[in-house]
Amino acid sequence: MTDIYGDLVEIVGEHFVSNRAEELYFYGRDPGVTLPHDPDYVVLPDTVEQIQAILKLANRERVPVVPKGGGLAITGLVVPQMGGIVMDLKRMGRILEVNEKGRYAGGEGGTTHGALQSYLKKHHPQLRHSVPDAPPITTIAGNAVIHGQGRLTQQYGFNSDMVTGLEVVLPTGEVCKIGSCSLSSYWFSKGAPLPDLSGLFLGWFGTTGVVTKVGLRLYPCKKFRDALSFVTDRAELVPEIFLKLSHTEMVEDILAEVPPRPKGCHNIMIHITGDSDEELAFKTSMIWDALREYFDSKDGGFMSLPSVAKGPVLEMPMRSGVTMADVRRGGGFVYGGGISPIEKYPALVAKVEELAGKHRLLYGFAARAISGGNCMMVPALFMFNRADADEMERVRQALREMAEFYLDEGAVVWKASKEEQDMMIERMDPTVLRIMRTIKETLDPNGIMNPGNWEV
Repeated sequence: MTDIYGDLVEIVGEHFVSNRAEELYFYGRDPGVTLPHDPDYVVLPDTVEQIQAILKLANRERVPVVPKGGGLAITGLVVPQMGGIVMDLKRMGRILEVNEKGRYAGGEGGTTHGALQSYLKKHHPQLRHSVPDAPPITTIAGNAVIHGQGRLTQQYGFNSDMVTGLEVVLPTGEVCKIGSCSLSSYWFSKGAPLPDLSGLFLGWFGTTGVVTKVGLRLYPCKKFRDALSFVTDRAELVPEIFLKLSHTEMVEDILAEVPPRPKGCHNIMIHITGDSDEELAFKTSMIWDALREYFDSKDGGFMSLPSVAKGPVLEMPMRSGVTMADVRRGGGFVYGGGISPIEKYPALVAKVEELAGKHRLLYGFAARAISGGNCMMVPALFMFNRADADEMERVRQALREMAEFYLDEGAVVWKASKEEQDMMIERMDPTVLRIMRTIKETLDPNGIMNPGNWEV
């Protein structure tokens, strides 16, 4: 391993390689409850050629490599479970192109959502992208690889559905381009009318290659945004309400939140946009009409949002989400969950409340509509004291039981930890597992990429 250090210095320079204990410490853990494991080296490449050289070296020497973007998945996906090299892509954050007429942007693998959002506001204010409710250092590549979601997923699907092309360095050091960019200089499609090979990399958690460039769809940036709050105490009505709202085809985002107090309250935030006050007023009227039956029957009603409350709700990303990390002394915060049919909402929220009581945990619960109600993202949040080993273990057990229940109910665990991946592998169609194994063995014959994940 001493020789590996010298080889990495030759590739990226001595200032961008480290094996110092204090730096390996930070790269050996994430904000969640996954047990830490330090890497042997951290390396920060600046070019595709450097990434190629690093992977060729790692392949030759059978050294594990863990690609890292913002490192905010919170489920241990970038914890180097077998040591080796953590490849931090933060130096590769350049925005390469914005095609206004084609409505797409292209950036390097380390480009953050905050950087892209800021760039568009300054240079292309008529365009926007789907911003996840995560800290701005979240990368567009990392978010797509875990099938992330954001403010536009109710309308257009997961953020991975908005990818328009990929450039990937394979574990062997080869470079490939996926989509229209494999034939031309335009990045307008990741697949159609070609075979869609993006699925070889999206959802694989960095186990099949390193994403070095991403094309991403852009959307019109409306002049005005507003939010409405609809409240009900009947969980069984939430799926109906989601569908009625999405049926209007006028809603940007639908997000249900379950605060600990008052118990049994389901607060549904409805986001709308428009280019005029008249457009917003019309959409508001249509939404009221869509939900009128519930306040006529006294099963729900709209709650007024004063400007002091509406401001944080309209933020992109919503900072209120990450403040959950400060609720408990010790700064512990983790969320897990799944992608679920919307009719499962009442059962899932009841289970999370049961687990929070059983394991004596502070919790939060939310649900976001995906693809116009095709499904919903249903995360549960648990807060804990990072200095309290017993409480951290109770959180792990709650997450374990929650994943089992989600799978029993027909949901799929989102950005699954290693343990949750194993749960899904045990239940998965054996033919699918054989295909996944073939893909992994073909692209990564020496098993160096983020080992421990998707071990089929």
